[in-house]
Amino acid sequence: MCKIGCNLRCFLTAIIASLLIGVVGAVLRFTAVINVTPAFLWVLFGIGIALLAVLFLTAAFAGSGRVRACLCADTGYLLTGILGTVLTSVILLGVPFVATSVLGTVITGALLFFFAFTVATLACTVKCLTDCDCCDD
Repeated sequence: MCKIGCNLRCFLTAIIASLLIGVVGAVLRFTAVINVTPAFLWVLFGIGIALLAVLFLTAAFAGSGRVRACLCADTGYLLTGILGTVLTSVILLGVPFVATSVLGTVITGALLFFFAFTVATLACTVKCLTDCDCCDD
């Protein structure tokens, strides 16, 4: 089963890495180095909805044991990333922002943070499921 200290360390690393990605993405968006196209937003929206469905089905059909234990520990983090990704992509799809708009930049940074957090927490969940806790202290 997942060790609480190792799992927490994985999620803290995920938060720090996601914050870094979100801030860098926001700066690049503000300086107009990158542009967030509607196709990109639709892809992130679709990924978020698909992951939400997979998480729901996994939780519904998870028996007892390792899968249930890992899902109990990780579901809050996964839902935060997935729902944040879906909501910020819907906001950016619904309201057109100017490329150098401060509000658009902040929401884009939040979108990149939530998506990176989703990917990182999925990695933590896979690590928990496969028992690859490399910190046998």
